[in-house]
Amino acid sequence: MKLKWFVVATMATIGSTAYAESSVTLFGVLDSGLLYQSTSAASFNPAGKNLGRLYTLKDGGIYSSLWGLKGTEDIGGGYSVNFRLQGAFTSTSGALRLSDTPGVSAMFNQESSVGVSGPFGSINAGRQFAPMAYALAETDVRGGQYFGSILTSWLGMNQSAGWVGTSTNGPIGALYDSNAIVYNSPKFAGVSVALEYAPGGVAGSIQGGTRESAVLKYSNYGLSLAAIYYNGHDSNPGTTVPTGRDNNRFMYAGGEYTTHGFSVSASYANGRDPSRSNVVDLDMISGGLGYRFTPAFRVTSGIYYLKDANNSANKSLEFAVGVDYSLSKATTLYAQAGHVNNEGTMTTTLTYGAPVAPHSATTAVNLGIRHTF
Repeated sequence: MKLKWFVVATMATIGSTAYAESSVTLFGVLDSGLLYQSTSAASFNPAGKNLGRLYTLKDGGIYSSLWGLKGTEDIGGGYSVNFRLQGAFTSTSGALRLSDTPGVSAMFNQESSVGVSGPFGSINAGRQFAPMAYALAETDVRGGQYFGSILTSWLGMNQSAGWVGTSTNGPIGALYDSNAIVYNSPKFAGVSVALEYAPGGVAGSIQGGTRESAVLKYSNYGLSLAAIYYNGHDSNPGTTVPTGRDNNRFMYAGGEYTTHGFSVSASYANGRDPSRSNVVDLDMISGGLGYRFTPAFRVTSGIYYLKDANNSANKSLEFAVGVDYSLSKATTLYAQAGHVNNEGTMTTTLTYGAPVAPHSATTAVNLGIRHTF
C-alpha cells in the first residue's frame, strides 16, 4: 500500500513539473468590416473590365483573421523549445486562405514551425513569415496593414510582375516562405539581424526553388530602421519545372521615428527579376505620418508610389488614412479611407483581396472591428 501511494505521489509530482515547464496556448483574431469601393474587377488583369461599385462585408481590414496554437518548453539554462501553428481564414465565410500551391488552401497557411531559443537568439524551421515582412511593417506608419499601406503597395509590385493572386508564392519578395530556416539574433545596442535560407528540395538542382534573405534592423530611442535583401529562385510565375533560375530579388531601406505621439516613416525599395530585368524592374517609394492622441486613439496616414523602371507609363499613386480606437486590450474599432490612381498596366489595390479596375482611379472606405483572443 505504501509503495502504491509513493508511485501515485511521484507521478503527480512529475506531471505537475512538466506542466509548469511547458505551455500550449490557443489564440486567434477575428477582423471584419464593411467595405465600399468605387470600382472593382474580377482579377488583377490589366486588360480587365470595371465591374462597378462594390459594397461588401470584408475580412481583414487591419490584418487577416486567424487562429493557431503555440507552445514552449523550458529545457533549462535559459533555453526553450517552441512551436507555432497559425492559419488565416476568411471570417465572413469561414473558408481557409491560400497556400503556396495555386488554388489550394491550407489549415496552417501562415506558420507551422518548430525551433529553439536562448541567449544566442532563435532558430525556427518550417513555414513561417519571411523576416522581410516584419521589417516592412515596422518601418511604415500604417504598420503594413491590409488596407492602404506598404503591404498593398508591395502587393501591387507583385501584381505588376505577374502575380495573379491564386497563391502566396509571389514573384517579388515574400510574405511567407515554406521549408524555411530562420535565425533571429538578440539585440546588441538596438541592432539585430535575421537570416533566412529555404532549401528547394529539387532533385538534381541545388538552387532549384531556394530562397535566401537577410534583414538588418536598428530599434532604439523611438527610431526603427531596416534594410532588406531577399533573393529567390524559381519564384512564381517561374518555370513549371524548377531549374534554379534567379528570378526574384527585392531590396529595401526604410525607417520610422516616433516622438511625443508623432510618427513619421519613409522608405525606398526595388523589386526585379534578375533573369529578365528589362521586363520586371520596379521601384517603390513610401511616406507616412501619424499621431497618437491617447493610448487608445490614433490616426495614421501614408502615401505610396510605384513605378515601372522600364516603362514610365506604368505607375500608381496611393493615399490612405486610418483611425483606430481600442475599446479594450482585445477589441479595436477602425475606420479608414483611401484613393489609388493606376496608370498603364498597374493594378495596385486599396485593400488586400479586392481587385480594382485598371486604368482608373478608385476610392474606398472601410469600417470594421478587430477582436483578439
